[in-house]
Amino acid sequence: MITFFEAVLQQLSIHKTGNKQLNEPLILSQAPLVLEDEVMSTLLMQYFLQPFEKVNELYRLNHSSGNLQLNEVYHFAESIFSASGNFHESSQQLARLLYEKASHPKIKTGELYVVHFTNLQIEGVLHEALGIFKSEQKEPYFTVSQKDAAFTLQYQQEAINIKKLDKGCLIFNTEKEEGYKVTVVDTANRSEALYWMDEFLQLKVRNDNYNQTNNVLSVYKTFVTEKMDGAFDISKADKIDLLNRSISYFKKKDHFDLEEFSNEVIANEQGIALFRDYKKQYEQEFEAPIDDSFSINNMAVKKQARVYKSVLKLDRNFHIYIHGNKELIEKGFDAEKNMNYYKVYFKEEQ
Repeated sequence: MITFFEAVLQQLSIHKTGNKQLNEPLILSQAPLVLEDEVMSTLLMQYFLQPFEKVNELYRLNHSSGNLQLNEVYHFAESIFSASGNFHESSQQLARLLYEKASHPKIKTGELYVVHFTNLQIEGVLHEALGIFKSEQKEPYFTVSQKDAAFTLQYQQEAINIKKLDKGCLIFNTEKEEGYKVTVVDTANRSEALYWMDEFLQLKVRNDNYNQTNNVLSVYKTFVTEKMDGAFDISKADKIDLLNRSISYFKKKDHFDLEEFSNEVIANEQGIALFRDYKKQYEQEFEAPIDDSFSINNMAVKKQARVYKSVLKLDRNFHIYIHGNKELIEKGFDAEKNMNYYKVYFKEEQ
């Protein structure tokens, strides 16, 4: 979705943001970084942009009041994209904002990079973009040097791994009135890291076909694995079959239709009614409407297929992988042994 082979790094400012709650300082640079080394520019482009090549979720900047101008990141992005905007001053304001939001005691000190790009491609179109990145994790490394016929080994205590971006976002200068197109990377994935997306950026999901596909598969998976037990006497093998049928539907179809999906995959009136109710509850709770009809996004299907389980675990002795016809597996109970069993039918071993 995002490619950067034509991208140009126009401006870069670096600041250091500590944890305000721990009385760590905010250190602002007084001028943008001047890049004269082509190798350094290439490495920075890889460090900043490569993590986004496989990112498919799109977001928008948002504010709970509905007034986008109250979202400070939106305000500074708008300023940077304008011809009269002061890039470095806006980068300092972004650093101050992040420093104020870093109130959790576990948030780490790190360098904040604010970058202005041009010719960055998203969804097949070139745009200018604002990049905001933070490096938090430092790693030790060795350097080996040769002197005469011997080698020396040196140790560097702290360095940034250019293959591991900790946090980042790209704000593309398009769809401004709706909060721009935004993509995000956050490798921390901990509760204290929510300040990056929720408090600093204040994002909401862009409700496109990717998110529609991802959401309905996620809702259906939770419905089958967690919500059906209260209404049905359903075995794990039957649950796996329902999940497999849903993935099969999404892989075969180009378009999702709720009624068609319900009839082909769930195929039970009571189950269909329960799923529709559960879908409505999800939409209301998370304010994430899912259309009854939309084009299926194959990247979202591939993502969900990786987390759909097709493994039936029996005690600690056996795992049965169920990929096809559930009629070829029977569940029973052996009274003599006082144990459950599964009978599996097949034509030949492979």
